[in-house]
Amino acid sequence: QVQLEESGGGLVQAGGSLYLSCTTSGRTLGSYVIGWFRQAPGKAREFVAAIDKRGDPAYGDFVKDRFTISRDNVQNTVYLQMNTLKPEDTAIYYCAARDGPWAPVIVRDVSYDYWGQGTQVTVSS
Repeated sequence: QVQLEESGGGLVQAGGSLYLSCTTSGRTLGSYVIGWFRQAPGKAREFVAAIDKRGDPAYGDFVKDRFTISRDNVQNTVYLQMNTLKPEDTAIYYCAARDGPWAPVIVRDVSYDYWGQGTQVTVSS
């Protein structure tokens, strides 16, 4: 079993930055593809970014070079650096672990096996 914990959310003004972290207890994160998703009130969960075991990233179309995903397998942590935040980025951000290969399905939340509780990101205008 993998227990994921997100941190780093908060309230920030438009144009600001936040640095989210995803850590785990138990098995090492290096064994998994790790994804970040977000869900705003009344909306479906949306793919933000993912990183494979070697560190290669993938991003949702809306990111447009504003976000960077990275991982530190020694620290057992995956990070999401978010810059130039917009009010529409307001959502709960979740990290998730996939016990499977890097494949096109990594953009779908159903392809992940473990989820954290989420961290709230609020961007004021």
